[in-house]
Amino acid sequence: MQNENTLLYQYPEHLRHTLDTLPSRSGVYVFYGLDHTFPLYIGKSVNIRSRVQAHFRTAAEAKLLRMTSSINYFETVGEIGALLLESQMIKQQRPLFNKRLRVTRKLCSLQVSDGTTRVIFSNETDFSTADDLFGLFKTKMAAIEKLREIADQERLCYGALGLEKLSAKRACFRYSLGRCAGVCCEKESLEAHQLRLKSALEAMRIRSWPYPGRIAIEEKSEQRTEYHVLNNWFYLGTVSTLDAAKEVNIAPPHFDRDSYKILCQHVLKHKGLAITLLD
Repeated sequence: MQNENTLLYQYPEHLRHTLDTLPSRSGVYVFYGLDHTFPLYIGKSVNIRSRVQAHFRTAAEAKLLRMTSSINYFETVGEIGALLLESQMIKQQRPLFNKRLRVTRKLCSLQVSDGTTRVIFSNETDFSTADDLFGLFKTKMAAIEKLREIADQERLCYGALGLEKLSAKRACFRYSLGRCAGVCCEKESLEAHQLRLKSALEAMRIRSWPYPGRIAIEEKSEQRTEYHVLNNWFYLGTVSTLDAAKEVNIAPPHFDRDSYKILCQHVLKHKGLAITLLD
C-alpha cells in the first residue's frame, strides 16, 4: 500500500532554482520552512548538490519537500568535517525531520568485572576513561535486554548477571532447562562465566580515549585546511590553523555517543591521518 507521502509526491518545482546555488563539494545542508529560525532537516554529504537532488527524487520525503521554502549549506574541507558538523548542528538545533543524532545526555553501558555485571550511567561515570564498558544504550531497559539476549545465546546465568535473585549454591531454573552452564551451582566458576560474557560482548567494547588530552585532526583539500578539535570523544569545534586549535580549550560537557562512533568508524581506522596532540 502506498503511504500518504508517496501519493502526494510532486517534484518540488519551487526549489529547482536552489540547485544552481548548491556546491558539488563536502558540507552540511539545511532545509528551512517559512520560519527560518528552526530547520526542518539537516544532512551532510561529500557532494551537497548531488545529495539534495536525491532528496528531490524521493517520494517518501514529499512532506518535507512541500514544507521546505529554502535550502542553506555550510561547506567543509572533507567528509570528517561534514560528519562532525552535522552531528553538532542536529543536537543544537533539533530539526523536525531528523530522527537520529539527537542529543542524549545520559547513556547506559554494561560494566563487566570478574565478579559482577552492572548497568552504569554516563552522568555518574566518565565513559571516556572507564574500564570494561560494553555497549552504548539510551535506556537501562535496552541494556538489560541486550544482556538477556547474550545470556540466552551463551548459556549464562541470569542470577550471576543480577537479572534475577539467586539462592546460594542452588541451581537456577534455567540450569534445569539446559539454558545455564551452571555457575549458580558451582558447575562453572564465576571467573569463567564472566570471561565468556566478556568474549560475547567484545565487539561492543567502549574504547578509552587513546590520547593524553585534546587532539587536532587535520583535513585538507586543494583550497584549504581545517583542524577538528576533540577531547574525550567530544567534538569541540573546527578552526583553520593549528595555533587556533590550541586555543580551543572547552571542557567536554558529557560523553558524546555520535562523536565516538564517527571517530571510531570514519577517522581512527584511516592510516596516515594527521593528528596533533594539543596537551
